[in-house]
Amino acid sequence: MNVSLTPELERFVNGKVQSGRYNSASEVVREALRLLEQHEQARTAQLGEFNNELARRLAALDRGEQVSPAEARSRLQRRSAERRKKSA
Repeated sequence: MNVSLTPELERFVNGKVQSGRYNSASEVVREALRLLEQHEQARTAQLGEFNNELARRLAALDRGEQVSPAEARSRLQRRSAERRKKSA
């Protein structure tokens, strides 16, 4: 298989090989493809979790369960603050 790269990507791959971390351009490309596969698997899992949560919440609405707008806003603000703390 032959792969065409943009000049920027070719320089990137060559730089990785020259750094000594990889023995060949093929190793760099294989590693990149492994990482892409992992990323796609993680994204698929994330979407699955989202869809499950959405279905759960829609079912709760169908049963007449509700959350007040103020409570929903408070939860969102709290979760947002927690995420900012984790990323800091």
